[in-house]
Amino acid sequence: MNQTDLAFAPALEQAQLVRQREISPLELVELYLQRIEQLNGHLGSYVTVAAEQAIADATAKTEALGSNTDDLPPFFGVPISIKDLNAVAGLPCSYGVKILKNRIPTEDDGVVTRIKQAGFIILGKTATSEIGTLPYTEPNGFPPARNPWNPAYTPGGSSGGAAAALAAGLCAIAHGSDGGGSIRGPASCCGLVGIKPARGRVSQAPYGDRLSGIATSGPIGRTVADAAALLDVMSGYVTGDPYWLPKPAASFLSAAQTSPGHLRIAFATAIEPIGVADSSCKQAVLDTVQLLQALGHTVEPGCPDVGDLIEPFTIIWQSVLSEVGIPFVFLGKMNRWLLNRSRFHSSGKYLRAVSKMQIIARRIVAFFDDVDVLVLPTYLHSPIRVGEWANLRPAKTLEKIIGWVAPCPPFNATGQPVITIPAGFDPHGLPIGVQLIGKPAAEATLIALAAQIEAAKPWSQYRPTLATETSQQK
Repeated sequence: MNQTDLAFAPALEQAQLVRQREISPLELVELYLQRIEQLNGHLGSYVTVAAEQAIADATAKTEALGSNTDDLPPFFGVPISIKDLNAVAGLPCSYGVKILKNRIPTEDDGVVTRIKQAGFIILGKTATSEIGTLPYTEPNGFPPARNPWNPAYTPGGSSGGAAAALAAGLCAIAHGSDGGGSIRGPASCCGLVGIKPARGRVSQAPYGDRLSGIATSGPIGRTVADAAALLDVMSGYVTGDPYWLPKPAASFLSAAQTSPGHLRIAFATAIEPIGVADSSCKQAVLDTVQLLQALGHTVEPGCPDVGDLIEPFTIIWQSVLSEVGIPFVFLGKMNRWLLNRSRFHSSGKYLRAVSKMQIIARRIVAFFDDVDVLVLPTYLHSPIRVGEWANLRPAKTLEKIIGWVAPCPPFNATGQPVITIPAGFDPHGLPIGVQLIGKPAAEATLIALAAQIEAAKPWSQYRPTLATETSQQK
């Protein structure tokens, strides 16, 4: 296996190579650090590269790699990235805010602890939009994150750096988070698999509830099995969590190796009354539907009404700007505008928005009484250019955002699990994804179905030219 193929190998395969001592953790880390040095300047995917820490960890793991590999954690020696909204002890955590670039936590967030316990080596922190509020990753004071498939375009947001890094072969697998499509959108823009877990699946420890349960950490992978295995690592209750789910009977990785059986599937290519998918995103859904029918599933048109969710969801989503307490003057134009709007919302208005969101969520979940899975476009149109909306008035930008990401937030509101998978390319050569939405807590069904689709129509052979030609030239 050449170095490029190794960099793009699934994380599970890399873990197996380490166990078989065909490659060492140190060799993997050195490979990725070399690629980061070559490509990160073009892509802005990492805001912090933890080279010294990663090499030290990899050296220790390489020396500890003895003859008995049975007791090794599942991802021993595999390099991963962490989104810059989660704390890693000893590394800066800026939340995409320039003034916080030198803020260095002394403790790991709970999800990072689980990732370390699984044997991963952290390569660094990936770029996020400012405070994670926007679906493109262009925070003030940082280079914009760019899409490896075409650097003139965004990799999405707010997990844009994570998706760009993984798509470019700058890590084996990536941690992300999703409060309104922030895993699914970047995965779609970059040709990857992204899972938004069910509410309560992944702990927010050491913190409590944020934004009434709409946000969660989750995995981004090249393959369904990789994403499922990282979800296994991330999952689990921590004492005091405000939401929790029972441990599943079987691992999510095993679901990727299990037939989904016959499923009742609905699909739509529009989110009424917000908008209709563009031709590329519509075709991706229709192609997926055709494949699902060929696989023997029952597929019919249908979609719950989500239009009246916009107002309460926006009130809750923008309230994070008041909650984090960062002074107005240190925020970018869009977040300053959102913060100013949130100041006119009393605690009573916030609580009424939460109640309204939950009532609407009941109606959305009820749609799934007669449906196992809903297929939607991940976004309603292809990725935008970097800076495309930078000069718009904030109100117009918000309108554009809603018209792009509309298929995603409803399922943050409901807390249902969702998986985004690659489903083709647009005329500019940019990836397009579709999302599969499941019943509450039914990640296993989605993973099994996504793996079935992947087996019938593989996607992991596709790689961005920039990420392969540059490495070959070097």
